[in-house]
Amino acid sequence: MKRNVIIIGAAGRDFHNFNTYFRGNEDFNVVAFTAAQIPDIDGRKYPAELAGDLYPDGIPIFAEEDLPKLIKELKVNECVFSYSDVTYQKVMSMSAIVNAAGANFMLLGPKDTMVKSTKPLIAVGATRTGCGKSQTSRKVIELLMEQGLKVVAIRHPMPYGDLVEQKVQRFATVDDLAKHKCTVEEMEEYEPHVVRGNVIYAGVDYEAILRAAEQDPDGCDVVIWDGGNNDFPFYTPDLNITVVDPHRAGHELTYYPGEVTLRLADVVVINKIDTACPDGIQEVRNNIAKVNPGAIVVDGASPITVDDPSMIKGKKVLVVEDGPTLTHGEMKIGAGVVAAQKFGAAEMVDPRPYTVGKLSETFNIYPNIGTLLPAMGYGEEQLKDLETTINNVECDAVVIGTPIDLNRIIKINKPNTRVYYDLQEIGYPDLKGLLDDFVKKHNLK
Repeated sequence: MKRNVIIIGAAGRDFHNFNTYFRGNEDFNVVAFTAAQIPDIDGRKYPAELAGDLYPDGIPIFAEEDLPKLIKELKVNECVFSYSDVTYQKVMSMSAIVNAAGANFMLLGPKDTMVKSTKPLIAVGATRTGCGKSQTSRKVIELLMEQGLKVVAIRHPMPYGDLVEQKVQRFATVDDLAKHKCTVEEMEEYEPHVVRGNVIYAGVDYEAILRAAEQDPDGCDVVIWDGGNNDFPFYTPDLNITVVDPHRAGHELTYYPGEVTLRLADVVVINKIDTACPDGIQEVRNNIAKVNPGAIVVDGASPITVDDPSMIKGKKVLVVEDGPTLTHGEMKIGAGVVAAQKFGAAEMVDPRPYTVGKLSETFNIYPNIGTLLPAMGYGEEQLKDLETTINNVECDAVVIGTPIDLNRIIKINKPNTRVYYDLQEIGYPDLKGLLDDFVKKHNLK
């Protein structure tokens, strides 16, 4: 008898777990996905074109809140938890819901979900959303490109649109972002890569994506897995780098699967040392030594620069920050807030009285967001709400702390300036030395 399965997810790891473990597996019948974290992604199907021969009608996707009812109605035997950046309390609370409804609770690990590359592969992940994983990935790529290597990045999935069209996506220019109808969250991850001159892939079917990346028309010597949230890699790494955040010291041992990424790491980057308190930095060091004493530790900072500091000094400013870092990432500040403080803003204006639509809902769901505005943009409606909210706020200037220039996608009717931040290593060991060793080990020069 086949065992009925529900995969509990958020349009990312859930699809990968299906593709690598369940697709074509005749021991199981995946009767549904459930969706959480990301708005408006339930109510659709995982399409037959991607689901394989065992699922000619595709697989329905329901809201996670319906899980107990679905377990009973669909006679479910197993529920597979398949999303990231959640507390252990959240994971085991979900297990209790599943068990109380009569099903088994399952977590899939690397052995059954990692795909092996034919190219040397470096994975970059983090213990929480917003640790600085993306800037670390960019630093790794820049160092490899300086050695004349062709580097292709693959980003953790964010498929919120047409899943068939998004099966394999290649981004080489800014125009490709519009071609693939990217959300703000996708642009924030892809744009910093393409403007630096390297190609990045993403999508839904990550084995097909890897094979396309390995055969990229511009060439490929090394693949970089640019991991999302705090997930462990979809691919078997030859070098595994994990970024930790001393602003949230202790989270590296209390969030799933962040502790997995820490335990798997060959290299751990302690980021934001320039702005974190000494006690937080030491707590993170102690936790690394506790669970992964063999890891090489690299100290790092995220120095802040802005286009025009005069837009900030003495002004009432609205700070706009990266959305996911503030919502399920639970950060109280981002690069924009640090810039406002550093360059002498007179006041940071609270956007709550001015929010509309989906942004008002965001503050209701995440009431502990600080005095700043998360740049939520999962769809056209959210983008319009973001534009309207920014233009509603009574302020002298807008400080844009997102990884992309919001002026490119919305119209801001106020003076504004962008904030930039990149990884800067402190002392030794550093990434350059570690990557030099990697290049020699894999005979890449």
